[in-house]
Amino acid sequence: MNSQHLWRPYTQMKTARAPFEAVRTEGSRIHLADGRVLIDGVASWWTACHGYNHPHIREAVARQLEAMPHVMFGGFTHEPAETLAARLAKLTPGDLNHVFFSDSGSVAVEVAMKMAVQYWLNRGIAGRTKFLAFREGYHGDTLGAMSVCDPDESMHSHFAGWLPQQLFAHLPRDADSTAVLEAVLAEKAGTIAAVIVEPLIQGAGGMRFHTAEALATLARIAKAHDVLLIADEIFTGFGRTGAMFACDQAGVVPDIMCLSKALTGGTMSLAATLASDAVFEAFWSDDAAKALMHGPTFMANPLACAAANASLDLFEAEPRVEQARAMEAKLLQGLSACRGLRGVVDVRAKGAVGVVQLDQAPDREALKRAFVDRGVWIRPFGDIVYLAPALNIENADIARLCEAVVSVLKDPPAADPRP
Repeated sequence: MNSQHLWRPYTQMKTARAPFEAVRTEGSRIHLADGRVLIDGVASWWTACHGYNHPHIREAVARQLEAMPHVMFGGFTHEPAETLAARLAKLTPGDLNHVFFSDSGSVAVEVAMKMAVQYWLNRGIAGRTKFLAFREGYHGDTLGAMSVCDPDESMHSHFAGWLPQQLFAHLPRDADSTAVLEAVLAEKAGTIAAVIVEPLIQGAGGMRFHTAEALATLARIAKAHDVLLIADEIFTGFGRTGAMFACDQAGVVPDIMCLSKALTGGTMSLAATLASDAVFEAFWSDDAAKALMHGPTFMANPLACAAANASLDLFEAEPRVEQARAMEAKLLQGLSACRGLRGVVDVRAKGAVGVVQLDQAPDREALKRAFVDRGVWIRPFGDIVYLAPALNIENADIARLCEAVVSVLKDPPAADPRP
């Protein structure tokens, strides 16, 4: 194919090898143009939670396409969005009863940040414009979202000095880090609009886990200092951690929650930012200036909402969360043979996420192509090799994915000679 006009994600276009051409997907399989078939170990960046081309989602989208592919959400409403908002409000913890739709996870974070800052302004409280985020965290690639990613270790570090300056701490994993977090909030609460966290798993920052107890501690400290809590469940939501939402495992009810990724079952882009009653009430006013002035063009796209409603049908009808919970032991068992291999420092699993931690970043391109040679799609990043497949993937496919990881790490390929 002629792809000279495409600018691909996270890619140095001058030196990159040609990408693999996908022509069809089904279940946990990606079919390539050259006839090879790959087991997908990362569910297309963690979106295809029911596998690809699930007939129930496909049929719902086809019906919606016949009726109304899209209509602007400014001045109109429609049943798919109304239904989806009501279902999300019922499904998420606590009183997250107010749903603002957008296009992508990064934009959902941007909306959450705007909500948090304006919440204080609408209440007549000035100066609370900073965010407290966590080391090794990642929240997206847009301007505000970049500013709350790890300032030193993330891919956005070279924008330091240009991004809004935020506050950072380590997650409260022990007494010392808890004390530091307490001290930061005690000193800076008057400047902080919200704390933002990826509950239980910091995803693109390195698939780093923390306990439900750590999350509960964080929520308690934020509440004690009257600071809003934003839960970024873009990766962790919809069963990935072994609960419908990671916050459920800690009994935490955030003030704002961000959702995307698996929201439509991997069909198309859609995101949602959910706000509590208290946050929403700060915008409820006769004063037009207190409205949330944000409105993505394809907000609440009916096709995407139809897909999301169909995905939620599957969570109700099929044991997705139980499947994710059961996958943890399978991933841990399958990847355990990596322990003791040269360069491996940790093997861990939580829900439908399995991780092999390396002592240094490998040649990702060489590893990726070695995995393809073994019939699997696994995309390492940073210093980890990880699996996050469809929640309903077959046990035999889990085994094949794990075997491929063990095999490649046992005999790593030579580094790509190109720069």
